[in-house]
Amino acid sequence: MRKALRIVGLLVGLVVLAGAGFAVFVSARGIPSYTSPKPAVAAIEATPTRIELGEKLTLAACGDCHLNRETNKYSGHLLQDLTPDFGKVYSANITQDRAHGIGAWTDQELVGLLRTGIGRDGRYRVIMPSFALMSDEDVASIVAFLRSGSPQVQADATPSHSQEPSFLLKALTNTVMKPTPLPAAPVLAPAPTEAVAYGRYLVVGRYKCYECHSKDFKSNNPLEPEKSDGYLGGGNRLLNMQGQTVVSRNITGDADTGIGDWSEAQFGQALRFGTTPHGPLNYPMPKYSRLDDAEIHALFAYLQSVPKLKNVTPEDGAVAAK
Repeated sequence: MRKALRIVGLLVGLVVLAGAGFAVFVSARGIPSYTSPKPAVAAIEATPTRIELGEKLTLAACGDCHLNRETNKYSGHLLQDLTPDFGKVYSANITQDRAHGIGAWTDQELVGLLRTGIGRDGRYRVIMPSFALMSDEDVASIVAFLRSGSPQVQADATPSHSQEPSFLLKALTNTVMKPTPLPAAPVLAPAPTEAVAYGRYLVVGRYKCYECHSKDFKSNNPLEPEKSDGYLGGGNRLLNMQGQTVVSRNITGDADTGIGDWSEAQFGQALRFGTTPHGPLNYPMPKYSRLDDAEIHALFAYLQSVPKLKNVTPEDGAVAAK
């Protein structure tokens, strides 16, 4: 018995020692850096079509985090709606300023950042979504807009604030939160006429709806989104600008707790204007006012096709399911 107790005590001691060592390592290392990605990218032609699409996608994918609402420029700011468990995280200046923005970045470096989350300096952008499944054309359109003459991306000399991550965020980036790899082959979007396939692309590639609307950011799977816990079933805990918890909605086709009892017209109204059959949508859900009819139709068709999950959320007028 004494021998067994000594062995248990030794094992416990080793576990404590390993935990302490990991804590020291994480604190000292912080958020890890990586080799800057080098995707094979031809010079991106800034056509009017690409700039128009890029403006729409940048507003949808980058605006909430990078757009300074006072100046209407993508100069970055403190992310006030991020859980305080992660510390203080700041979005970067992505205007054309050469010293403080992305004016000196190459197309290759911008595509690498969008695809992997790793910048030209090797720094991992921890909260920024990586668009591993976005089509090559959509990525090129975002780059074209960032290079455009839009006042929103003209040079602004606001310095990007250094990050102030918590120990939790440092630990996560040293374990489960990792950059996504560059695609091994060209990434093409399905044709809008293929409604369900195109809708899936919009959910996982272009707009990344699954990130907020699955169970938890920490268990999302960026390369195989359908394997994310509670895929599209809601329950992810977000914050509004007042620091209050907002639980993401179940957007599967469950008729009782999801959107199975919505019409396509009601769904489009919710996305474009933030009004639903059950009342207004809460921040941080953005209004996708520029979605076209084909996107609305495809999104609705795809969401009705995914496995239905039963998960009550507060926006349905009930207490969130545990």
